[in-house]
Amino acid sequence: MPVPMKAGTVLRTRYKVIKIIGQGGTGCIYLADDLRLEGRLCAVKEVEYDRALPEEMLNESRDQFQREATVLARLDHPNLPKVSDVFSIHDRDYLVMDFIPGKDLRQLMMEARQNKTFLPEKEVLNWADQLADALNFLHTQQSPILHRDIKPSNLKLTPNGLLKLVDFGLVKMLAPGEVTITVLQGQGTALYTPLEQYGGDSGHTDARSDIYAFGGTLYHLLTNEPPVNVRDRFLKPGSMPHLRNLNPDISVRTERAIHWALQLHPEDRPDSIDAFRKALFTEDAPVIKDSQGKRTMPRLLRKVEISLIALAGSLVLISFLLTLLRNF
Repeated sequence: MPVPMKAGTVLRTRYKVIKIIGQGGTGCIYLADDLRLEGRLCAVKEVEYDRALPEEMLNESRDQFQREATVLARLDHPNLPKVSDVFSIHDRDYLVMDFIPGKDLRQLMMEARQNKTFLPEKEVLNWADQLADALNFLHTQQSPILHRDIKPSNLKLTPNGLLKLVDFGLVKMLAPGEVTITVLQGQGTALYTPLEQYGGDSGHTDARSDIYAFGGTLYHLLTNEPPVNVRDRFLKPGSMPHLRNLNPDISVRTERAIHWALQLHPEDRPDSIDAFRKALFTEDAPVIKDSQGKRTMPRLLRKVEISLIALAGSLVLISFLLTLLRNF
């Protein structure tokens, strides 16, 4: 775990650290005072690399950080913090962004839970609409950008009601002819992470991976209960309660849309942010059912089940043939 800098440390003769406001396996995020622009506060994200990496891989990681940070600095959207500076000091890289005042959505949800109530669906859907705008903007860049760590604590609400998607620590850019390129290793927060993201850089992640985390975030905000971890869901299908079982005031449309986003297999989810937004606001999401009207297994589990059935059938056939041979 990286050792945090002390308050008062000045970076690049410009950014004076006030306090640490976030910490993870690859670095810290600090609240800092911009000494060149009086009164401006900023968030400085520090990235420290694994010192055990071979020199070639380390250099490649740092080059990727510079390329992707440059792309982030060009982004301009009301629901995203503005990246204003990128620099390196010795073996660490830094990303400077606007500091976003206000509470994050996890804090608001916890307050509602302590009061034994739920956040109003109308309010949560307003935030969802703003988040959809931000993600659609990222996903439709010339080289689509994935956030990969959408969760309530990464969504801040400014005093004027504007939602901001913060912390680009696990950002990925999709490149033509490649699955993904990435600057930072990580899989996101387990509660909101889709199954395919556990493959690290070898797993195929795309817009549907952010859609899963989006759906998990809304599930948590509306029910005060986190979605069941995908690994547990894989091992125990049907283990995640439906939203209306936890909060009966949620509309059927909202419930269907969120459960659609939370399908284990990417092909069973909405294929774009626009499709998910339509399911939330204007169209009914599909309800995946079999011919008997029962909900089917997610596609990934159906493939496992089909393989097991095929294997069982083969064993029965072999047993039958052996019996015939013995009779001869």
